Amino acid sequence: MSIARAARRTAARLGAVVLTGALLAACGSSTDGASEDGAGGEVTITVDLFGSFGYKEAGLYAEYERLHPGVTIKQTDTEDEADYWKSLQTRLAGGGGLADVQGIEVGRIASVTQQQAERFEDLKKYGADSLKDQFAPAKWAAATGKGGEVLGLGTDVGPEALCYRTDLFKQAGLPTDREELAKKWDTWDGYLELGKQYKAKAPGKSAWIDSVGSLYSIMIGQEKERYYDASGKLIWEDNPALRTAWDHAVEAAQGGLSAKLDQWSPQWNQAFAAGSFATIPCPAWMLGYIKGQAGEAGKGKWDVATLPGGAGNWGGSYLAVPRAAKHKKEAYELIKWLTAPEQQTRLFEKQGNFPSATGAIEKVAGAKDAFFSDAPTGKIFGDAAKAAPVQVLGVHDQNIAQQITNALSEVERKGTSPEKAWSNAKKGVENTIG
Repeated sequence: MSIARAARRTAARLGAVVLTGALLAACGSSTDGASEDGAGGEVTITVDLFGSFGYKEAGLYAEYERLHPGVTIKQTDTEDEADYWKSLQTRLAGGGGLADVQGIEVGRIASVTQQQAERFEDLKKYGADSLKDQFAPAKWAAATGKGGEVLGLGTDVGPEALCYRTDLFKQAGLPTDREELAKKWDTWDGYLELGKQYKAKAPGKSAWIDSVGSLYSIMIGQEKERYYDASGKLIWEDNPALRTAWDHAVEAAQGGLSAKLDQWSPQWNQAFAAGSFATIPCPAWMLGYIKGQAGEAGKGKWDVATLPGGAGNWGGSYLAVPRAAKHKKEAYELIKWLTAPEQQTRLFEKQGNFPSATGAIEKVAGAKDAFFSDAPTGKIFGDAAKAAPVQVLGVHDQNIAQQITNALSEVERKGTSPEKAWSNAKKGVENTIG
């Protein structure tokens, strides 16, 4: 997710419980925990996430409870990551209402390691050092604090591909073979050109892409340096790669290629089943989301091809334990198990979340997905994960990205000029991060 990513993101698709910040706080409160925990070693571990981590849906919670008699896992889930993060910051500042396990989107992890380390448990206390070789080096390093603290365990990563509707392509007279399409949209210019061809013969009221925000997000995910450079300096305003992604998104908006849907909105969710758009940039975690929204009727209508312009990463997350958690040791044991290679492998097979555990990456190499026309998802996303750049992460990555996608939405939906929208993005960033 994550993603989003990020993302990662609806109650309707996966039966997740979406609650307001106040209810989330209540579910994680000491009063609530006291009422749930009984005598005889019984314990309720609270887990607070955003979007579609997929643990419940993949049966992992149920298995963990079976393997650990007396343990009950209660998950709360906020659909939109931005809302989740805002609520989490409020609760961290107050020290109350926190769950035993909190999800952290990759775009926020630098904030945790650089600014909030004192509010999360150093997992080395519980033996996390022994897990280091289990994870991809970049994934592990990103959750390591300035003093060497281990502040989270990695869940998935977000290697990128492009998902598309073969039935809509066929109706518009476009090829449907994933390898042929990969050649046609080898570049983003080629992708937009194919979009223009689609628009000319688009079935019904369908559009080429869901939103220009998703186009921007997937393109910027192909870059090592996006909003900060390796020294920690803000570079987003002068980053030519960012402006290239912006310009392509603007071109798609002004060319009428977008369905103008806000990602994670109810209308966007409904559009997967309605066939409102033909393509969507899809990091691996998006596969489970599409399945949930499109439903069984969508099986075989979707496919996956490699991404224009090279490999990239969008999203991925961590599981962390707040200092104010009620059941710290039990929470660590749970996240250690959830992020182990065996569980990451199962999560990919069932939900599409691509593993960050190196052992799991090897195990899923040959995986295919029947829902997506038997696409070789293990190879497509595995190759992308190997080739994706190790991204420089900054404290305000997610905040800056949000302001840029907000501005692109103005171009897309209101017809705001690109110059005015860019100025609005700059003002938004200044107001958000100071």
